[in-house]
Amino acid sequence: MTAEISPPPEQPDRAAGAALAAAGESKAAAQTAAAAAAVPRGLTVRAWFLLAVTVLGVMTAAAAMVGVTVLSRTTDATNRLVNIVAPARTESFQLQAALLDQETGVRGYLLSGDLTLLEPYERGKGAERTARQRLEPLIAGSAEDTEALTAVDAAVKSWREGFAVPAVAAKDSEAPAVSIARGKATFDQVRTRLSTLHSRLLADQTHAQSDLRAARTQRDRAFTGVLILLILTGVGVVVLLRYTVVRPLETVRTAAWIVADGDFEHPIPAHGPADLRALAGAVEGMRLRVVGELTVARRREAVLAEQTAELDAQASELRRSNSELEQFAYVASHDLQEPLRKVASFCQLLQKRYGDELDARAVTYIDFAVDGAKRMQILINDLLTFSRVGRLNDSYDAVDLDTVFERGLRNVALAWEEQGGTVDRPQDLPTVMGDPTLLTMLWQNLLGNAVKFRRPDRAPHVEVTVEPDEEPGFLRFSVADNGIGIAPEFAEKVFVIFQRLHSRDAYDGTGIGLSLCRKIVEHSGGRIWIDTEYTDGARLVFTLPAAGTGTTTPNEPEAESAPQGATP
Repeated sequence: MTAEISPPPEQPDRAAGAALAAAGESKAAAQTAAAAAAVPRGLTVRAWFLLAVTVLGVMTAAAAMVGVTVLSRTTDATNRLVNIVAPARTESFQLQAALLDQETGVRGYLLSGDLTLLEPYERGKGAERTARQRLEPLIAGSAEDTEALTAVDAAVKSWREGFAVPAVAAKDSEAPAVSIARGKATFDQVRTRLSTLHSRLLADQTHAQSDLRAARTQRDRAFTGVLILLILTGVGVVVLLRYTVVRPLETVRTAAWIVADGDFEHPIPAHGPADLRALAGAVEGMRLRVVGELTVARRREAVLAEQTAELDAQASELRRSNSELEQFAYVASHDLQEPLRKVASFCQLLQKRYGDELDARAVTYIDFAVDGAKRMQILINDLLTFSRVGRLNDSYDAVDLDTVFERGLRNVALAWEEQGGTVDRPQDLPTVMGDPTLLTMLWQNLLGNAVKFRRPDRAPHVEVTVEPDEEPGFLRFSVADNGIGIAPEFAEKVFVIFQRLHSRDAYDGTGIGLSLCRKIVEHSGGRIWIDTEYTDGARLVFTLPAAGTGTTTPNEPEAESAPQGATP
């Protein structure tokens, strides 16, 4: 028998602790929501890098354009010097050599009369034409050089027509000789014009070399500038990384480690680009949430500690009360029944000794007294039986239901034989987990109710079935009879202790049978109910844990040891 102690009303400090915990939760939620809602504005890391890459791309394109320009100028200056000016000077010297060969050949022929000496003259004219043809396109871009070449051509024509051709013709025809001195003076004009042409070409070469040196200097400066610009850009990218990514992340990491070391009040600073500030804000929101949850947990822990102390005190009081009730149960099993037995015995002796002197009313009164004493004894015994379920001689092992079923059936065999009752059951009942004594009482009460609440017009009949339950590891049993049945509105009331649906004159008993069945089933870990859809009598359905499933029985308070001298 157990006693229930209702918990005392909440104390003001417990209510205050609950209010503080609720306030802490609300504050933590508000801080977290505020931290999550704060979205920093500004450029993100990606935007900063896109900007840096764009600037770097523009600078690279500009540097490439400058490089191409200076390289083009250097190439043009080199090509002009190598492909135009230098070949023009070479061809001018070739032209000068060809003219000198002509002048030497004519003068030698005029002095010696040897025709073989005219060979350099003829060869020189061919060389002159070749050099002239090569030189002319090279200097075509310079009007001054072209003018100087035209002057050389005019001087050469004047020398050739005014001296060389007439002198050779006069020598061949033995005409009066032409003055060699006059030819020399005429050729000096050619030399003067050639000198002018050479000077012009030399000036062109000097200017081209100057342009080439300037272009190379500009190229070197441009490439040096590009190199310096690239170095500065690299340094800028490193600095950008440092101040936009590395430093803010290091700040957040340092603050996070400080918080992780136990300083939960240390804030998480937000620096750098927008997304890193958003990250820091999220971490700060998480810190605020953790701090809020920690505060609430500490407050709850304090409240739980207080409640635990109160529950420990209540448990101690409950154990004391249970001990006293257990003492009372043991006393009730012997001492309280002794006066009842005396009342019944002396009433029966009174009836036996003075029965002839008593009238019918006195005999009836004595019968009432004896019957009341006996029913009181039965009620006490049933109540003790109900209170001892799961407390005394309790075990939880694999139980062969065939054995306990036969044992329960034997306990009510006399009533079944008197009424001619029959039982349909599976050939082999399964093995379940439970206490064999309690399960015997379960079957005994169920089979006994089928006989007690039978219909008067037919013999009692019980059908027992078993199948797997919807809950894994459990078996479902049903016990259906053909008796008077149970109305659906009383499907729960019949399991309440001392609740009777019929008067004692109609059916005897104390109204404790089905409540005892429910306590046995629930102590074994199952559940029991009335199948209200069954109308041909009453069908009780209950579940029990199958053996080998590892199901354990619910914890029950330990039974107090019986006091010495008490009889159970």
